[in-house]
Amino acid sequence: MKRFAALYAELDASTATLDKLAALGRYLAEAPPEDAAWAVYFLSGGKPRRLVPTALLREQACRVAGIDDALFDACYQTVGDLAETLSLVWPQDAAAGDLDLGLAAWMHERLLPLRALSPAEQVVRIAEDWARVGTAERFLLTKLISGGFRVGVSRLLVQRALAQHAGVDATRVAQRMMGYTQRAPGAADYARLVAPADTGSAAEPGQPYPFCLAHALPPETDAAALAAQLGPAADWLLEWKFDGIRAQVVRDGGQVWIWSRGEELITERFPEVQAQALGWPSGTVLDGELLVWRDGRPGAFQDLQTRIHRQQLSAKLLAQTPVCFVAYDLLAWQGQDWRQRPLRERRAQLEALAGSVGVALSPQVGAEPGAEATDWPAFAALRQTARERGVEGLMLKHRESPYGSGRHKMAGGGWWKWKLDPYTVDAILIYAQAGHGRRASVYTDYTFAVWNRPPTDEAEAEAVIEAIAAREPARPGALQLVPFAKAYSGLTDAEFKQVDAVIRRHTLERFGPVRSVRPTMVFELGFEGIQRSARHKSGIAVRFPRMLRIRDDKPLWQADALPQLTSLLSDN
Repeated sequence: MKRFAALYAELDASTATLDKLAALGRYLAEAPPEDAAWAVYFLSGGKPRRLVPTALLREQACRVAGIDDALFDACYQTVGDLAETLSLVWPQDAAAGDLDLGLAAWMHERLLPLRALSPAEQVVRIAEDWARVGTAERFLLTKLISGGFRVGVSRLLVQRALAQHAGVDATRVAQRMMGYTQRAPGAADYARLVAPADTGSAAEPGQPYPFCLAHALPPETDAAALAAQLGPAADWLLEWKFDGIRAQVVRDGGQVWIWSRGEELITERFPEVQAQALGWPSGTVLDGELLVWRDGRPGAFQDLQTRIHRQQLSAKLLAQTPVCFVAYDLLAWQGQDWRQRPLRERRAQLEALAGSVGVALSPQVGAEPGAEATDWPAFAALRQTARERGVEGLMLKHRESPYGSGRHKMAGGGWWKWKLDPYTVDAILIYAQAGHGRRASVYTDYTFAVWNRPPTDEAEAEAVIEAIAAREPARPGALQLVPFAKAYSGLTDAEFKQVDAVIRRHTLERFGPVRSVRPTMVFELGFEGIQRSARHKSGIAVRFPRMLRIRDDKPLWQADALPQLTSLLSDN
């Protein structure tokens, strides 16, 4: 654990990619295989189910340190990280450092068994362990126990480090890592990752391939820019960009596996897709999108979430949210890897498969009857119809492109996504909370509101602001501000500091880490989608809200109102 804690500290302290790569290389060269297996698991995003409730960790730390909740909250707000706060308030014991176990031993002998213990037994075990390790190890152990482990290392960087350490091509390592974080790893799993290239693939049954990802084109890109950047439109295959769950479906040896882009095995969540795929030839791997499909068009993404998060799939839920798999690429056929073949060949075989076994196929945009398009201006015009079709924009794929690994530039032109401009709304900041990590001392997480109806004039809006400042409750039916979204991204560090100063000057009340703020600032927010929501006071929920700019030029009374948002709903 000391070796892994030192690696974590080194990775967390650096922003240089080459330095992080060197640190990973040193660790892999020194660590035993069983420890390296777990290190790769965590650094690649693996998270075991939470072993101990966070509240229990906090309660135990307060008890041992002899502090109350209020003092702990003050420490937490200053530090900005729960695990770091817990590790710092814990008293340093004379025995600290005498429990020197490797990462694998910690996981199998001390941490994973916690899940089977009662809360009282967990408290005893944690107290024993924390008293015998130093602050750095205690911090890291808390991260692992609570499921909050994060560090500034991408999965791609881990793959590069493994490839350099093993002398194996990075794309081969990427394929070997698919599904790696779905189970507790061991020395044998790590050995497969770093095995010499001439030992063969030895893939696990049902293993998917690394997903090929597209680069984003700016939404404002026009037809002339596309022609200059990408060449003739005839060289490209265009598809609608669906808003579903990206997935690979693997049919092999009498079984079916459905993998999400996050490498989660989600087969049992979609029994109708599983049943359909059983009719495909063995040795077939398709890439595509899981979509709720009703009345000939895709449904809302939120409908899919009900299928992911429900423990039991009732017949009623299956009927209410019918899901189909829309395929747009063929990665393996008859057990052979087709990824390096040009897209035009993969597409031809996919169309043949769709015709023989009924696979739903993503249509080529512009090839539909009556909608022929052969140049960029025609495709740009079709793109403008995306929202009325229930999609996000267009996917552009060069007909000669292979199926790559991750978001890399590929021979043959690669893949691009050309989404529509986001929805926008001018909203008012009403609540703020400090960020985490390096932003722990700056208010960066904001709650925004819109008027419940357009104000009659500036005076009416100002009266509402004064009532808010006086802590007067809103009167039913009167003009008021309605919270509808939270956002924490989109501004520069300088802009966050500017807003932080305003928040501190205009704080009305504090609710733990949250401050209510006198409304003084309007922001333009962008978001990808909107739908009705019974869980929110506003009656709506927006998807992926982010701050586009501070509207210093816009007075509060001219901020948007709820009817302007509800007019964007697809059922209007």
